[in-house]
Amino acid sequence: MKLYDSGIYEAKILSAKIFDAKELSENLFDKYSSDFENWEICDSFCMGLFVKNKYALKKIKEYKTSDKEFVKRSAFTMMAAYGFSNKNETNEIFEEFLEYIYDECKQREDNRVYVKKAVNWALRNIGKRNKDLNKKAITTALKISLIKNKTSYWISSNALKEIQNNDLKFLDYPRSKYRV
Repeated sequence: MKLYDSGIYEAKILSAKIFDAKELSENLFDKYSSDFENWEICDSFCMGLFVKNKYALKKIKEYKTSDKEFVKRSAFTMMAAYGFSNKNETNEIFEEFLEYIYDECKQREDNRVYVKKAVNWALRNIGKRNKDLNKKAITTALKISLIKNKTSYWISSNALKEIQNNDLKFLDYPRSKYRV
């Protein structure tokens, strides 16, 4: 916490890497996320700390509609990173994330570059988790492509290029189901 509170840019990033996720309280979760001012610090905290914390799913639901650009980005960045940190998680949580992604495109059309890139990233990563989620991510991207706005078109077309690729390598998580 002292590193983060120093205000030094590199110290903030380092603090995300060395802070014990189990020690992160809900208040600190909110404190850090409300202070994000750029994608690098946001993503460092989301990927290195937040997705490993017990409040991650609660905060994804809470932050996904935030008016603050980097708080909202943090929700979708956590969705993008959640599968790598929670390898044994079942598909249901990622199916819920796909609903959040579709809802974001349908209801809000947030064209801020750091938000739309995180939404796209989440969609692509879910589509790479396993073959079943790939099909659902493709279906979601195709539904998004029917929404008539530039942001949704970009999110869907960019994601489809990657998740429909025949050479796509799946992570096969959870391995107990996909690598038996």
